[in-house]
Amino acid sequence: MDKSIKLIKEVENGLTAWLITGVAGFIGSNLLEALLHQGQLVVGIDNFSTGFRKNIDEALSAVPTKYRGNFKLITGDIRNVSDIELCFSKETAVWLSENSKGVKNGLDIVLHQAALGSVPRSMEDPLTTNAVNISGFLNVLDQSRQNSVKRIVYAASSSTYGDHPIIPKKEENIGKPLSPYAVTKLCNELYADVFNRSFGTQCIGLRYFNVFGKRQDPNGAYAAVIPKWIKSMLLADEVVINGDGQTTRDFCYIENVIQANIRASLISWPDCDQQVYNIAFGAQTSLNELYNHLAQKISAMIEMEIGSPKYVDFRPGDVLHSLADISKAKEYLHYEPTHDIENGLKESLSWYLKEFGSN
Repeated sequence: MDKSIKLIKEVENGLTAWLITGVAGFIGSNLLEALLHQGQLVVGIDNFSTGFRKNIDEALSAVPTKYRGNFKLITGDIRNVSDIELCFSKETAVWLSENSKGVKNGLDIVLHQAALGSVPRSMEDPLTTNAVNISGFLNVLDQSRQNSVKRIVYAASSSTYGDHPIIPKKEENIGKPLSPYAVTKLCNELYADVFNRSFGTQCIGLRYFNVFGKRQDPNGAYAAVIPKWIKSMLLADEVVINGDGQTTRDFCYIENVIQANIRASLISWPDCDQQVYNIAFGAQTSLNELYNHLAQKISAMIEMEIGSPKYVDFRPGDVLHSLADISKAKEYLHYEPTHDIENGLKESLSWYLKEFGSN
């Protein structure tokens, strides 16, 4: 995370108080690690329904000992207003003041990562997806407004593009959503826009494209493709490809996402406020190409032979092709992705080998 850490120094000289929702998740825990490395103050909330305490523990162990006390964990659910109120409570304000020597007594920036982030999950359980992703997001927005947070940066999604046929995807061209999950993410953007126009709440949405990296959960029916395939290959299990393997995605390594969140949080150019930005690398990779990348890298790293994949039916709700136009994020946020899929997979595999390589 060296480049993300340096970025904080470049963008802001001083101490910022951050709230990360979904702090025990894949993206949330990586953001936590990056911010603590620079001595920032971080409050995090998670209900551990999809996140893990080990993610937080690993993030804390990766930062200098002197900064580990700069983190305050609140176990709570964003669907409950009372839980979010704890993040802005007098107790939290006192903690911020004590740990900043009186410089901070309130939160400055909210990084909203908490969500149920799976298209298949939303197809099976649209009600819970709606409750977490829409009602939960609205709760975070409203509490941030009431407590005069400077800016909210929230995880939007490339699923918002739905059935729009044009590639690469540009922020202003969206189609009809193809899943309940996509509907919830579109609603997030609409609520953020309304809060900005009605209350002056600064909101920036980051439309993530297939983020991957260390701490991404490979387990369960809703696991993302990269961690799921890595685990299957390392354990010599069968790899399943939905469709014919020609489906394409714009895979984005976690380091790029950390950079985007920090830039969106701290950049002062007013034109960037209340906008949504594609966050990706800007390159297409088919599932067949991804499979070959992983098989070759794993075979070279641990000298094992990877078998052929099994092809099954396409999943309902999935888009066939995805590619981001990231020119807007480059222009307004000064976003410059540093890791392509080759570099990202190499770094990811080092982490997964420690997790599963000895099994």
